Amino acid sequence: MTDLLRRIEDVVAPTIVGMGYELVRVHMSRGGTLQIMVEPADGRPMDVEDCAVVSRALSAVLDVEDPISSAYTLEVSSPGIDRPLTRPKDYSRWAGHMARLETAEPVDGRRRFKGTLLGLEGDIVRLRLEDGQETGVPLSAVTRAKLEMTDALIEEHQRAQQGAEQAH
Repeated sequence: MTDLLRRIEDVVAPTIVGMGYELVRVHMSRGGTLQIMVEPADGRPMDVEDCAVVSRALSAVLDVEDPISSAYTLEVSSPGIDRPLTRPKDYSRWAGHMARLETAEPVDGRRRFKGTLLGLEGDIVRLRLEDGQETGVPLSAVTRAKLEMTDALIEEHQRAQQGAEQAH
């Protein structure tokens, strides 16, 4: 993460947390789009209105703090079904689901891993690879990680949405 992204995260995180959300990721595209990915802290599914409310609040905070010197477009989004895994708790929360991981340097001779997440043991991401072998990847070595779209993941997402609809 660059110094700019860390600064942006420091600026927006208190507002996001104060509104009852969790910060998932801050990303700046080469085209000048600042993507801030959030999700409700209570675990309910994110909807378009959530994104709009958070976007308005963050626009105001970013205008005052002005951490970005060039022009940019703010995009507030949810992580989606095939979400990135950006926080240690994500590896435990999504254990049992398929994921792809990439590392900057080779781990056991490879930089790309795909398999079923088994969780996080200390700072080691545990995976059952497609060939059935289990492996551990140091969390500090992971540069990108995301869930893979599977029927099981879609079903879990649909159950969460149905639970949220019944709660309303």
